[in-house]
Formats: sequence, structure tokens, C-alpha cells
Amino acid sequence: MTSPEELQREYYRTTANSYDNFHAEEEHFFALGKLCDFIEENNIGSVCDVGAGTGRAMEWIKQRFPDMLVKGVEPVESLRLRGYAKGISPEDLVEGDGYSLPFPDGAFDLVCEFAVLHHVRRPEQMVAEMSRVASRSVAISDCNFMGQGPHVLRYIKVLIFILGLWPVADWIKTRGKRYTYSEGDGIAYSYSVFQSLATLRRLWKTVTLRATSGFRGSGSGLIVKAAHLLVIASGSRAPAPPSFAIGRSGFPDGGADRTAPPVEAVTPFGAEQGEITNQRFHRQGSQVG
Repeated sequence: MTSPEELQREYYRTTANSYDNFHAEEEHFFALGKLCDFIEENNIGSVCDVGAGTGRAMEWIKQRFPDMLVKGVEPVESLRLRGYAKGISPEDLVEGDGYSLPFPDGAFDLVCEFAVLHHVRRPEQMVAEMSRVASRSVAISDCNFMGQGPHVLRYIKVLIFILGLWPVADWIKTRGKRYTYSEGDGIAYSYSVFQSLATLRRLWKTVTLRATSGFRGSGSGLIVKAAHLLVIASGSRAPAPPSFAIGRSGFPDGGADRTAPPVEAVTPFGAEQGEITNQRFHRQGSQVG
């Protein structure tokens, strides 16, 4: 039987030529703009984009900061080749897996991803690996399944998740596969950025959130208001013993240690606009409404 990972790579191989036109979600361009503001405010000098595809986010950042070191990691050769055809160097857009990035600890000031985590089976492992390679900040722009669908359904999803029944609901919804497949997005797992907050808070001092689609703002209720969010974690913590983060299934997953030393403080993302900083939730949530 073909694995979900193989299905997803085949999807990208067959859609590589139309990738940039087909995957032009407004929420991620909005997130890129906000991330570039963060980069400028905090004098970020180097960026790594995980799951870079054809290098579109890399190009966006380089246009804003021409002298910045910007690297991308992409496992699908067809997408990398499209990036090379646009003029991106093979030394900048490299082959690699988000679970095991080909860089040493703290290699980049900022490590980011755009719409990647809802395509992977183990998002918390990828978030931990991004944090290993980052010295100052990690940014994720991705989904929130609890902020999708009719308003009443959103609250029902939150309740199901709080009760610890989301794995059962997801299993029923996907008929035991744990993922869905569509012509527009390929393989997609049930995921929410709120699912990653426990890992990010363990590894970073400051975690801030901003909605990037539909409701674009901050404040309380983002868990049901926002279908997509930008999360920026900054200010690395001192080394700590292993702890537990809520995994995709809704049950604890072991997390990797962070060993990078404390670094220069950064300006909290959106702090001047009253963005949420380290807001607490009873459970971090798992996507796809």
C-alpha cells in the first residue's frame, strides 16, 4: 500500500508546473508581510524556510531584504527544479526533510514554515527540529481546524477536543486513515497551530499569535475565530529536561531537548498591537474541518 508521504510527494510531482498559481493562499502572503515586519524590527540576519516548495517565500523575503542569507529546504525534486528555473541557486534551495534538517544547531536567526505542518504526520517533531536549527525565532503559518466551518460546529470541535475525544472523531471522519486527500491540497492531516503551542512554549520564552484569514486580528477567542494563524516564538530558553507536548492524536508525545544557549532578546511580534502572548489553553488542539 502506498504511504501518505509517497502520495503527497506524487501529488507535488504531478502539480509542480502549476504549483505557484495553484497554491496562492492569501493568508500566507499576509503572514509573509507580517513576518517581514518582524524581521526588520528585530534585525534578523538569516532565514531558513522549511518545506520551501518552489522557493516563493524565499523570493518574497529576498525582495524585501536583498542582502539577507535565505535558505530553503524542500524534499520534492520537481518543486526544487521549478525553483531553480526561476533563478534560485541549488545552494540556497536544498534537498532535505523537515524532520532532520541538514544544518547545525542554531544555524539561522529565524526558521519558518508556510502551510507545511498540516501535511505531515508528526508536526511536533518538525517544530522541535525547526527550533533546533533556529537561534532566535521560529515562525509557523498554518491551519486551525477549530476555527473552520459553521460557528456552532467550531465550538463543538473545541468541546470534543477538550474532552479528549478528537482522535475518535478524526478516525471516524477519515474512516481510519487519519488524513484526507483532495485535488487542491493533496494529503492533509487534522491539525491546528494551537496543537504546537505546548512545544513552542517549552522551547521559547515568548509565543505570539495573529489571525491571518477571515478574522485578522488578535485578542481572546482566536481558537474559534481564526481558520489560519501566524505564530512567532522567540527568545530561546535555557536547556531543560525532556517534557511532554500534546501530539496530533491528542495524547502526550515526547519532545526533544533544546540545547542552544540564551540569545539576544527580540521584540515580541505584534506586542504594540496587543497581540496574545503566551495565552493559556487547557489543551492544545489538533485540522481540516
